[in-house]
Amino acid sequence: MNYKSKFAVVTGGVSGIGRCIAEVFLHVGADVAVIDVDKAEGEEFQGLYPDLRFFHGDIGDKSALEGFVKALRQPVDFLVNNACVGRKGLLSECSWEDFEYVQRVGVTAPYYLASLLLKGNMLAPNAAIVNIASTRAFQSQEDTESYTAAKGGIVALTHAMAVSLAGKARVNSVSPGWIDVGMYHKEIKPGEHSAQDHAQHPAKRMGKAEDIAGIVLYLCGDQAEFITGENITVDGGMSKLMVYHGDFGWRLG
Repeated sequence: MNYKSKFAVVTGGVSGIGRCIAEVFLHVGADVAVIDVDKAEGEEFQGLYPDLRFFHGDIGDKSALEGFVKALRQPVDFLVNNACVGRKGLLSECSWEDFEYVQRVGVTAPYYLASLLLKGNMLAPNAAIVNIASTRAFQSQEDTESYTAAKGGIVALTHAMAVSLAGKARVNSVSPGWIDVGMYHKEIKPGEHSAQDHAQHPAKRMGKAEDIAGIVLYLCGDQAEFITGENITVDGGMSKLMVYHGDFGWRLG
């Protein structure tokens, strides 16, 4: 598919998986706009790519989303709802305000952004929406309720939006597993993982941000025109591996 002349929007697009996705779209010739709360990082990113449009704002703020859509001024071919945060959960006494904020960023904002684009006739013909979920939607560690609830919500929202937007946009989600984002995140150093970290994946390595960006690009392309309402797990098989204490070298504690 020729991505030139296409317009992609990525939320939370200045670091981590979101930045990798934005860069991949830029590399294939698409115009890209990102919105993120990190002003300094966003301006630095914009300085590297003259065709990138950076908007500083918090998608958990309704007025910020409305201003963002007004500033786009052209139909969107690809919308990638990537932004999310976590504020822990029950064991950390995550407050009403913190829990609700995570849901606003992770679920309400993707819904409202699609609603604004639809209402303003800002969805291009044959548009594609990709929501970044997580394997946390299906399995958990303790004290992760705020993030897990948001990721479960975005998976369910995906198939609902796919039905409502039939004929206007295809909507899918991608659930990353353990992804090394060090190449795209200043606060995390890449590659500092043990042999065991890699070996516990049936694919025998941890994920890379490019693994997620690649499937996003595919889902936005014409070759995926028969895929909508789906969640695609990209985790190297980690969530499929059955673990029993004492079997195959696995030990608890």
